[in-house]
Amino acid sequence: MTRAVAVRLGAFAGALALAFAGAFALGSVVDPVAAADPAPSGGHAEGMPAGEAEGGDHGGGHSEPDAQPPGLAVSQFGYTLVPKTTFFQPGKPQTLSFTIQGPDGKTVTQYTETHEKDLHLIVVRRDLSGFHHVHPTRAADGTWSIPFTFTAGGTWRLFTDFQPTALGKTLTLGADVNVSGLYIPVPLNEPTSVYSVDGYDVTLAGKPIAGKESELTFNISKAGKPVTDLQPYLGAFGHLVSLRGGDLAYLHTHPSIEAKAGMKGGPEIKFGTTFPTAGTYSLFLDFQHAGKVRTAEFTVNVGSTGTAIVPPTTLPSASQTPAPSSKPGETPGQTPGHEETPHGH
Repeated sequence: MTRAVAVRLGAFAGALALAFAGAFALGSVVDPVAAADPAPSGGHAEGMPAGEAEGGDHGGGHSEPDAQPPGLAVSQFGYTLVPKTTFFQPGKPQTLSFTIQGPDGKTVTQYTETHEKDLHLIVVRRDLSGFHHVHPTRAADGTWSIPFTFTAGGTWRLFTDFQPTALGKTLTLGADVNVSGLYIPVPLNEPTSVYSVDGYDVTLAGKPIAGKESELTFNISKAGKPVTDLQPYLGAFGHLVSLRGGDLAYLHTHPSIEAKAGMKGGPEIKFGTTFPTAGTYSLFLDFQHAGKVRTAEFTVNVGSTGTAIVPPTTLPSASQTPAPSSKPGETPGQTPGHEETPHGH
């Protein structure tokens, strides 16, 4: 069942108020404040400065296979994500604000830039619909804020990806906020190796294996022709966020090749990604072409032995535009995460 079809089932959702309550409870369960911060570990691409310079995953500094993945805790190493409010209205422009509190209890105001920004904010509903990668602005007192419109009711997850200057490594903190209104769960799309958006076809190839670094290759074309002039976006030709189904464990991956102003990329974008466990993951690829950022989405099943993902031999017809929307509250042809809520540069 596609997401668009699932949304139309709202007429039969009279009893789904209970589902909203369950989602709220789930957010309370998987949103812990770390009781004891783990000691920093070295030599791993996730969250470590050396790994970021080379590309690859970042966001938590977890090197042991059994360590907690990034994004599951609201506090780590004494740093805490504090939303100004956790209750919002759907379909209404509002201000999303938060602070990062340091180990001394004071608001953090000094950050080390990573990938051209002091902080990256990911907002996604807990059913993994409504993905947004945005960049709020910081006031002098350390408060981050951005105009934001939540497209549908339910529990939404905030991920803040940043490096405090005093810590010297990247952290990913997560917290839930609640959007009023009827919660209509949207099932994940079935696994596929191609996604079409705004006339672009994006294919995925690779063999992801749980617990081991796997190479994923995305190929971008438009109207059947390879796109060879991708533009740099935040210092790279692509940004890949992977979220594990069930708990939304977070991986933010960048290509190994740095992209600078004036460079052109494509049609391939390669990533080295380590999925921590077997399971179902949602992948969100941001890329920029013709001055606009677009997002391609994939559902990937990751196993202990790996299953090859093979691109189709025939791409979807580029004439089928505008692309149908798969997000609750979006209109056909709307680009996920970049239209109704612009980047807060």
